[in-house]
Amino acid sequence: MESSASGDGSSATTAAVAAAAAVASSSSGPSTSASAFSAGVSGGASATHYLAKRVLHGSAVQHVARGHFRSEHLWEIVLCKGTSLELVVVGEDGVLQSICEQSTFGIVKDVGVLDWRFKHFGIWPEIEGKEILVLLSDSGKLSLLYFCCQMHRFIPIGNIELSKPGNMRDQLGRILAIDHDSAWVAISAYEDAFAVVRVGRTQHVYGPNKEKAKIVHAVYKTSDIRGTVWSMCFMRTRCSMDEYYPVVAMIINRKGSDANDLSMYALAANDGGIQYLSGYSEPGPLALEIAEIPQLDGFGLLFRAGDILIVDLRDPKDICCTIRISMTGSLVGEQISVEDSCRGLDVDDDVAACALLELRDSGNNIMMDDSYMAIDGADNPGSMKSRVICSWSWEPDAMRGQPRLIFCLDDGEFHILEFNWDTEGLKVLPERVHRGLPCKPLLWMDRGMIAGFVEMGDGMILHLEHGRLVHRSTVQNVGPILDLAIADYHGEKQDQLFSCCGMCPEGSLRVIRNGVNVEKLLRTEPIYQGVTGLWTLRMKKTDTYHSFLVLAFVEETRILSVGLSFNDISDAVGFQTEVCTLACGLIADGLLVQIHSKGVKLCLPTSYAHPEGATLTSPVCVDWYPDVTISVGAVGHDVVAVATSNPCCLYILRVRPLSSLQYELYETQHVQLQYEVSCISIPEEDLRLRTSSSAFGGDFRKRKGNNSAAEVDVRMFAVIGTHKPSVEVISLEPDEAFRLLSIGSISVNNALGAPVSGCIPENVRFVASERFYILAGLRNGMLLRFESGTSKDQYLPGSFYKESFAPSLNALLQLVAIRHIGITPVGLVPLHDSANSDIIVLSDRSWLLYASRHSLAYSSISFLPASHVTPVSSVDCPSGLLFVAENCLHLVEMVHGKRLNAQKFSVGGTPRKVLYHSDSRTLLVMRTGLTGASCSSDIVQIDPNNGILLSRFKCELGETAKCIQIAKIGSEQVLIVGTSKSTDRPMMPNGEAESIKGRLIVLSLDTLGSPHECSSFIPTSNLSSSSHTGSFPEIVGYANEDFSSNSMCSSPDDICYNQIQFEQIAGHLRSLTHVTFTGAVLAVYPYLDRYVLAAAGNTLSVFGFVNENPHRMKKYAVSRTRFTITCLKTYASQIAAGDCRDGVLFYSYHENLRKLELVYADPAQRLVGDVVLLDCETAVVSDRRGSISVLSCPGLEGTLSESPEKNLAVQCSFFMGEIAMSIQKAAFKYRLPIGDETDPVLESAYNCVVASTLLGSVFVMIPLTSEEHQLLQDVQERLSLHPLTAPILGNDHAEFRRRGIPSGVPSILDGDMLVQFLELTSEQQQTVLDDGSSVKAPHRSIPVFQVMRMLERVHYALN
Repeated sequence: MESSASGDGSSATTAAVAAAAAVASSSSGPSTSASAFSAGVSGGASATHYLAKRVLHGSAVQHVARGHFRSEHLWEIVLCKGTSLELVVVGEDGVLQSICEQSTFGIVKDVGVLDWRFKHFGIWPEIEGKEILVLLSDSGKLSLLYFCCQMHRFIPIGNIELSKPGNMRDQLGRILAIDHDSAWVAISAYEDAFAVVRVGRTQHVYGPNKEKAKIVHAVYKTSDIRGTVWSMCFMRTRCSMDEYYPVVAMIINRKGSDANDLSMYALAANDGGIQYLSGYSEPGPLALEIAEIPQLDGFGLLFRAGDILIVDLRDPKDICCTIRISMTGSLVGEQISVEDSCRGLDVDDDVAACALLELRDSGNNIMMDDSYMAIDGADNPGSMKSRVICSWSWEPDAMRGQPRLIFCLDDGEFHILEFNWDTEGLKVLPERVHRGLPCKPLLWMDRGMIAGFVEMGDGMILHLEHGRLVHRSTVQNVGPILDLAIADYHGEKQDQLFSCCGMCPEGSLRVIRNGVNVEKLLRTEPIYQGVTGLWTLRMKKTDTYHSFLVLAFVEETRILSVGLSFNDISDAVGFQTEVCTLACGLIADGLLVQIHSKGVKLCLPTSYAHPEGATLTSPVCVDWYPDVTISVGAVGHDVVAVATSNPCCLYILRVRPLSSLQYELYETQHVQLQYEVSCISIPEEDLRLRTSSSAFGGDFRKRKGNNSAAEVDVRMFAVIGTHKPSVEVISLEPDEAFRLLSIGSISVNNALGAPVSGCIPENVRFVASERFYILAGLRNGMLLRFESGTSKDQYLPGSFYKESFAPSLNALLQLVAIRHIGITPVGLVPLHDSANSDIIVLSDRSWLLYASRHSLAYSSISFLPASHVTPVSSVDCPSGLLFVAENCLHLVEMVHGKRLNAQKFSVGGTPRKVLYHSDSRTLLVMRTGLTGASCSSDIVQIDPNNGILLSRFKCELGETAKCIQIAKIGSEQVLIVGTSKSTDRPMMPNGEAESIKGRLIVLSLDTLGSPHECSSFIPTSNLSSSSHTGSFPEIVGYANEDFSSNSMCSSPDDICYNQIQFEQIAGHLRSLTHVTFTGAVLAVYPYLDRYVLAAAGNTLSVFGFVNENPHRMKKYAVSRTRFTITCLKTYASQIAAGDCRDGVLFYSYHENLRKLELVYADPAQRLVGDVVLLDCETAVVSDRRGSISVLSCPGLEGTLSESPEKNLAVQCSFFMGEIAMSIQKAAFKYRLPIGDETDPVLESAYNCVVASTLLGSVFVMIPLTSEEHQLLQDVQERLSLHPLTAPILGNDHAEFRRRGIPSGVPSILDGDMLVQFLELTSEQQQTVLDDGSSVKAPHRSIPVFQVMRMLERVHYALN
């Protein structure tokens, strides 16, 4: 078996964090993030209804699968990341590129692939030529998925029930294996239970009157294993299929045994029961995994701690070992040895078992078991005596009889084993090929590419060259996110999230931003007021790079050359400069056309403007003038289309040569229209993508259906928008009269909610992808998608083909999707000239629309709101974009292959906590696991712009920092630090505190160094000016910062992971005072602007400062809990303490009595991850089982005298399936794309909660009103059962999101489920809302427009 997006339409392909400004959780002390939002925002803290949406999918890869999922000609990889799937491809350059990403609404446990490409042709057209993805999950079902190109996501074709939902240890759903013929699947539980499933498809012939094919299966179970299953695989043996088939080899730890044995099971043909055949146990290290050797039937590899055994399983009742491969060489890479005999080995089994426990399912143990403190433990575990294989993969399409295996050891060594079978028997050739980080999982791909994924750091793509692995690219992984801080991105009007990611030695600080990432290259001075148009032109159609940049202003036009210097060459090109250009383009090689209100100008530039121009002193120009004013126009290949407004006429112009360097621009058609034309678009004919066999590329003008031999020419055509309003397709064939090919009307009704003037198309665009469609951007900020039905053997409607002369039945365009982009007119600019190019959508903000996606799917671009944009390609910037924003020209580049919009700073060690210090605009980062001799933990100040370390405080030798918070004492800011005087874990497994010492340290922040305000920009190039460059000053670029990071903003091959150089430190953080505790200080927090709270073990203490002197700290009150306190938060006078077992505890401090009083307590035991207070009565808490809950105090009257035991009420809960280690309160302020009729530009904000998880996900919770909650809950229930949007794992969505939540507690709405509504077409949306069978309450009619309006508000806020 061999084994990934763009993001949802409502969240980024490479999703990122939503724009937010964090609000201080406490009323005391300075904000540790951006300035707080003003009080009284909508959706106040008293809300009891919430919606939770994942704005950044997890990046920690746990399982991989390789296969042909989209087409039999394409290899893709599926990355399983806990609760999400991502489909990716690896390009020729070795860069991982995302295709799509989707939520699973369940936790994936294992993955496999069924190869049904060449079976049962004609039975199931949707999956022919595709491999089937098999998922094992906590749903209790075996899920079979295929990739639907139309929906651009995986769709289930079958869910085979195995057990009840959940993950009880004896329930099937832990490990799966697939046999060589893709007919059998083996599934095991953690212990005792095991099953084999025969899967296939019905043989019904697919047709309109025939029953559709479906999955058939038979399940054979047994519960007699009596042990824990560690690994299993199918084996091809010499057993007769009439006796035993299939045969499964398993590694089992029998109850009460200290060793694992190899057991053989098989399905008996006579009674259909699973029988035990034999067992095998070899003295020596602990057996870990079993794998079948491909092409060598009956031979398997037994992976053990320190060696590999090749076992002969051809006779499953007589197992023998043939070869032993030892891996006990030195850690510097001594070659592994191969021995023919493996009897009588003597290895320390206890050491091997300990090594295994450190590696085996570490991620799952953190999520599922009580040993969740693994993430809080030591950063550098001790060395292991036995080297353990942590991952392995077989070479795909290996030479016949010579299979090869690559494996990675836990010390980071990579080895390849080559197996040869000759007359002398089986031989093994080992070879060490690489030394790096240990990877799990590992995947050998085609073309010698190998993907390795690091559990708590960035993965890598390696290439096998001449017996060595060469690094090709990095696979970003931000998991685990241990802490985060949200702060304003100065000067960009967008916020960013600073996160502590990974663990030693791969710990890093990541700067995560929302949307699609762009690298900022150049920026001009803000002198470009009044830009009305922006275009880039080539000199020839086949040119790789652009030659001219055309800038149109209200009353002038300028042309600049594209290259190292931008020169004004307006006179050499020939365009009329004293007019406003409406449109321009390349009509033929060397001939440019300018359209302005007075006429059309044809120009042949001189050699001064371009080396291939005319060798003349002035350009050759030809003009054409109509009798009336031109309003719009467009230029295409050999054709120009212009329209006038009074009268409403359409002119078609063409060009012909008269003699050398002489041309004529003449009129071929002149048609008077009923309605004025608002915009014109002529599709580009892409000569570089002629692939008639591919639906995604090729010259669509010469493609009809899927038969490449039957090429039929398509009419030249243009798409126009009219004031009717409508979208129309007209013929531009030179030998035909004016002809309307297709029309789509824009209905002015309540669904659009705008007057006629707002519904007029501002921009139209023809798109040729999986199917053709037309985009229309309206003047009121709406985006529409029109499609037309086509016959089975045609790609376009019949009227588009030249042989068609009769009116087509498919002439009407159907409106299939509507979205609100903003409130300003919508612009559509393709990234490339091809008809299947992704499109930049401009309105209030910039968006990237994915052309190949179903309906309308787009992600925000991480850049300023822009009025104009054009793609620009040059030698130095082949994939550039030029934006006009804030009266400046910005040259940016969309980063190729970058799946996450995250900048990395390698900080060394493990970054545990991060705070944003707003006064100095710097970050305070707490690090542990340092390898230096002077200290193992410290606090550092870092410049977030370039990663430079500004100052530092070192903990004492053997001391580890555990928490930090900023506090204000009088007029002075200080940093409160809690530490542990031991490197051991601060608490016992039962939650009680260990008997160790800790310190509370006060550091001064008054001497913090600030980043240099030296220039945000420096000159990088000069403009060679001609006579017209007076208004075009030199372009300046962003500073070349000395990053100690990999910014991932250049080529993915430019990798640099420099550690921070301590010689750069400008100062040291100064200690003012400290207090020693009995117990590690795990949490500190400022209180009421004059106190500091500290939690040491199970003791909560209140400290004050005598006369506001930070040097004189005094303890005022103490209270104790049953278990260790792990987190503290305050709001006004309320204190919330997170007890690691007893949940959230609310305390009140009586200043006059100097006493802490417990006033409210959690109603249930809870393994607290983190807590945040929304107000004095409401707390949001995450637990280490994967849930997040909102708890509130009961009414104030008559409650203070009652016992505080378990008197908090759970308002609502949500099971994320991932552990949130850090949650923050934030305010999301945004301008709605739509609003009330009286205020369509309504500003709003929410008091939200941002949570980050160990898998690298970021969730946002936003409050809802009761009416919004009720409406969206009905929609969610309908979506959870609709075939296109139901969970792909076949599970009950409500059961998954309510897992572990007490009965009667309302559930938080699932934003990931709800945003799928935005991905559907209008017809599909209506179908979902009309289906009331899924709603428990009485069926009620829900308007599509009302749901869209509400979800678009959420979408706009979170992007």
